[in-house]
Amino acid sequence: MGLFDYLKTQFLEIIQWEDDSRDTLSWRFPDQDKEIKRGVQLIVRESQVAQFIYLGQFGDTFGPGKHTLVTENIPILSTLKGWKYGFESPFKADVYYVTTRLFTGNKWGTANPVMLRDADFGIVRLRAFGTYDFRISNPKVFLKEVAGTDHHFRLDEFADTMRSRLVSVFTDAVASSKVPALDIASRYGELGEALLPLINPVLNEKYGLELSSFIIENISVPPEVEQAIDKRSSMAAIGNLNDYVKYKMAESLGKGGSGAGAAGTAAELAMGFGLAQQMMNQPGGMFGAQSTPPAGGPPVTVGSTAVAPGAVDLLGVAQAAEVLGVTEADVLAELEKGALKGKKIGSTWRITRAALTEFLNS
Repeated sequence: MGLFDYLKTQFLEIIQWEDDSRDTLSWRFPDQDKEIKRGVQLIVRESQVAQFIYLGQFGDTFGPGKHTLVTENIPILSTLKGWKYGFESPFKADVYYVTTRLFTGNKWGTANPVMLRDADFGIVRLRAFGTYDFRISNPKVFLKEVAGTDHHFRLDEFADTMRSRLVSVFTDAVASSKVPALDIASRYGELGEALLPLINPVLNEKYGLELSSFIIENISVPPEVEQAIDKRSSMAAIGNLNDYVKYKMAESLGKGGSGAGAAGTAAELAMGFGLAQQMMNQPGGMFGAQSTPPAGGPPVTVGSTAVAPGAVDLLGVAQAAEVLGVTEADVLAELEKGALKGKKIGSTWRITRAALTEFLNS
């Protein structure tokens, strides 16, 4: 081998990376133990950045274009090498190519529920997942904190490395935004956009990354919190409980008491009819009637049983619930509040017809 052939194998002529992959984030140029000489051609394509590293220290950074390496365009390397007369001697250095294009459709999610302080529910555990698009904004920080010395750092490695870090940043951002859990569930798009200014400064400083979009596809709360939300929605739909009880009674009266069978049930329904008649006839009552019937009123016939309005004086909770057309829990709730007056004997409530009349007229 002649001297010229030896020099050709000893020094690099062209440094370039023809990237044909779609999942490479960074790639180290294989120098094959060759040295970089003055005048070598460095080719950097669009969506690439070339980063020199000499003895573990960051050197010069080159953007897209064709660069001829001379003293003038490698000032950092010249300083690191301590060249007194410029770039004259060949040297060895690592050259990393970093992809700066946008990587889209990456998935993120919380492996375990995250604890947050919520204005409505106090301490609440949330699960969340979605997608994000990102690019490398600071190659030096990215190589130092994420890729390290990996000679070929791919997207799948990045996903495993960054998932927990991204979730940590997301959790801090949601906590600092103080958006209630109920609002989060209804404003995914707005929240994703609002979180970007909170997430990006941290990601850029710590990992050299920038998110162009952060999409929240779902945020869920534990089952017990979902049940509490459902109960709250049900109570809001009911509104005023007194009006609801009156409505249910009128509804049951409209069905004609078809479910009554035994004589006791007929008597209870008869009392309900008597109360309804009172409501219809009192001034400003449910149906706006202006006349008031004589005290006691005519007897009411249910099936083959004739029962006077005052025949049933005391009722239990179950009987009162059936007459009013509501649940026993509703009756108990009104008794505990004092809205419906009754007398508790041991663990049993007794309610007079007069108390029911007063409750319906309140």
